[in-house]
Amino acid sequence: MASSVLITGGSGLLGLNWANELRHTHKVTLGVHNRAVSMLGVATERISLESVDSLISALDRVRPDCVVHAAGLTSVEGCEENPNLAHHVNVELAENVATACARRGVKLAHISTDHVFGGDGQLFTEDTCIKPLNTYGKTKAEAETRVQHACPEALVIRTNFYGWGPAYRQSFSDWVMSNLIQGQQLTLFRDVFYSPILSSRLVSVVYELFERSATGLFHVVGDDRISKYDFGLQLASVFGLDASLISAGSIDAQSTLVMRPHDMSLSNRKVSETLNISIGGVREHLLMLQQQSKLSEELQTI
Repeated sequence: MASSVLITGGSGLLGLNWANELRHTHKVTLGVHNRAVSMLGVATERISLESVDSLISALDRVRPDCVVHAAGLTSVEGCEENPNLAHHVNVELAENVATACARRGVKLAHISTDHVFGGDGQLFTEDTCIKPLNTYGKTKAEAETRVQHACPEALVIRTNFYGWGPAYRQSFSDWVMSNLIQGQQLTLFRDVFYSPILSSRLVSVVYELFERSATGLFHVVGDDRISKYDFGLQLASVFGLDASLISAGSIDAQSTLVMRPHDMSLSNRKVSETLNISIGGVREHLLMLQQQSKLSEELQTI
């Protein structure tokens, strides 16, 4: 059983949610770089991803059963503005982590994205040919290949998640909720589709894959293909917020945005059949989110 986990990108949205989900049942270490965080029951370790040797030293110190590589440059606009940095962070550092894990025989889950597809279809499977449209998608696609080559036993997880985030790193659900609570008008895309999953559910599914000693590529997403607009409406409904503040817009009208796929929805059939589970849909996950305490309440200092 994987009882000790090291999470890279430990101050990021996914890393913090991962730690919060596991801290009562596992030994959790957040690997941090620039931003210091503190969470009750969670260790932190300053870790450089810049070399395989530094990572091996970190693995020898922390001695995790598994590593979750959640560090990355995730801003689509930021990646487009600085493609060299995007390649370094998303590709080269990921390869370093994979190489170190392979050399030490540590299980690895590399977190990828639904942005590797071109959006000319729906409910893409693990066997669908990828066609990234922007620098972010291209670097994440290359990272998948490099990680699997460096560490053939790795899990590569394509996903699109949300959950409670810290003040400095809101998730999509945080952003929608914050605006609605403040009475702000919102325009959400009716023509961008995805398959979101609550972060805590993502964690539990990946851990089941670890427990089954699964390897390779999995789409770990929710059951529903939904537009960003309809997600906002469902969130408003569950949390009792004013859905009339949300307007339906088109991504095609946003000429200043970096090109994005219209459809990023993924099929979770492979992981559901592998684990013989139902992952759950949007409303079920939003009701779970409603019952969870805000992540800001779990962080002692930032």
